[in-house]
Amino acid sequence: MLAGATLALTLASSPVIARDSAPSKEKKEVLYPNATRTEPKLDLTSEKDQKALNDGLDAVNAQDKAKAEQILQPIIDSSKSKYAQALALQGLANLHYNEGDVKGAIDLLKRSLDNGILPNDTYFQLQYMLAQFYLNDEQYQQSIDTINKWRADGKKETAESYALQGNAYYRLEKYPEAIQAIQKAQSLTDKPQDSWNQILMASYSESGQGEKAAELAQKQLAANPNDTTAMNNAVAVLMQSQKYPEAIKLMESAKASGAFKTEKDYVNLAKLYLVTGQDSNDPKPNAAKAVAVLDEGMSKGAVPASYDNYKLLGDAAYVAEQPSKALDAYKKAMPLGKDGEVAVRAGQLMLSENKFGEAKTLIQQGIDKGVQRKGTAYMLLAEACRGLKDKPGAIAAMQKAAQQPETADKAKAWLKQANAGK
Repeated sequence: MLAGATLALTLASSPVIARDSAPSKEKKEVLYPNATRTEPKLDLTSEKDQKALNDGLDAVNAQDKAKAEQILQPIIDSSKSKYAQALALQGLANLHYNEGDVKGAIDLLKRSLDNGILPNDTYFQLQYMLAQFYLNDEQYQQSIDTINKWRADGKKETAESYALQGNAYYRLEKYPEAIQAIQKAQSLTDKPQDSWNQILMASYSESGQGEKAAELAQKQLAANPNDTTAMNNAVAVLMQSQKYPEAIKLMESAKASGAFKTEKDYVNLAKLYLVTGQDSNDPKPNAAKAVAVLDEGMSKGAVPASYDNYKLLGDAAYVAEQPSKALDAYKKAMPLGKDGEVAVRAGQLMLSENKFGEAKTLIQQGIDKGVQRKGTAYMLLAEACRGLKDKPGAIAAMQKAAQQPETADKAKAWLKQANAGK
């Protein structure tokens, strides 16, 4: 019933491209004062190369690919300055990344770093960027290794670098390492990002620490009561931990405060009601709540008229013993479905009301359109025929049911008894 109850994790956002230009005479703060890498001596002496480089990087910033390539490629190919070549390569890496060619951007950025002439601040900024590129290209171990090297050589620790590694470890399903990295990230800042908690919650949940995941989710929601993402994450974690009553309580509170906006909000609450109802002695009250939630969502236009939603409404109404409501929902779902499952369900509902003619029509429609459990559908058709005193029709349906593995024994037994009674 509760498919897709997962956290909304995303990859790293687009990294900021380090845009350097020609060496400046102005003093600026050193970003990596303790780096183990020896600061290289810059070799950009040509004013012509310096102007071309600045023009090319301006074109990169303006996303003018044609102009940038026209200016920067000759610098890469023929400039005597390795520094100019390195920055030109980084500029083209920027262009490739923004166009979605992450692998091309990685290749260009590695060439820029391997050039060896970049000053430390620029070098380590680009190395960190390379780790981000690897993450976005799903090369997770390379991302982790690059950050480790960046941290070891640059002698710098940041919350963001540990969060990036936590994301990569999570993608590799190395959940203890992901938890440790995210906790380290959070310890290094008084403004941790919400997305870090998403990774931490998911890592707890995937590693069997559902209690910790639920505790964190509820804590995050308490701090951001009007945050839809925080609410959805909290509900997802509670659902994964099968803490359905707690998830329902959260969602009911969110709905009462007006936070319900989307189809997912209403549908998930309806499914939760049905699941908890099935686990109780009397499923009718919770099924009725599911009906009410879906009705409200549909009346507000949040829950669209779709096969899945009408089928869910029909199922809830069936359990709630609201036959007319269930039949209406199933009939609305029928033309929207690719198979005949809801038609058979509607026919089964008519059988329970002894409306055999309508039941036969609906079940036959479902069989004609296609159902997974053909044997069951044919046995229901036989029952409808029996209700109509149509013994030949019942026998024909049972003969079809006898050809299906799941109903073969019962159908053959019935046919044997029916033939003996002739």
